[in-house]
Amino acid sequence: MKTLHFTTTINAPKAKVWSTMLDDETYREWTSAFAEGSSYEGSWEQGSKIVFGDPDGNGMVSRIAENRPHEFISIEHVGFVQNGIEDTESEDAKKFAGARENYTFRETDGVTELKVDMDTDEEYRSMFEEMWPRALKKLKSLCEA
Repeated sequence: MKTLHFTTTINAPKAKVWSTMLDDETYREWTSAFAEGSSYEGSWEQGSKIVFGDPDGNGMVSRIAENRPHEFISIEHVGFVQNGIEDTESEDAKKFAGARENYTFRETDGVTELKVDMDTDEEYRSMFEEMWPRALKKLKSLCEA
């Protein structure tokens, strides 16, 4: 696994960035950069299961490893969803298990720096290096509107 790093500066308080990023309606908007119709089922509460998916029933099974509101959230991926079926037992799923997405929010004078650290396989690196800047641009636009 390789950890990718992305950062954006958003002209909004971190509480607004946090809620815009995680609230269902706006989550669907900014994550459309990854897949149109992206959504989640579950809770952002620490320890909770959360499933991220697309309209075709594909995505990731995860758990919220850590949640410090308006400061930090860590998502631990535990498997995949394919055609609506969760897979946490196959070799591919086990290879992916433990991958993290960490989001750090730092505010100075009403401006928030959002840092994203994401574990991924080398084969997906270029895809995420293309998608994440678009997603963060959309998130920034939603927060600053």
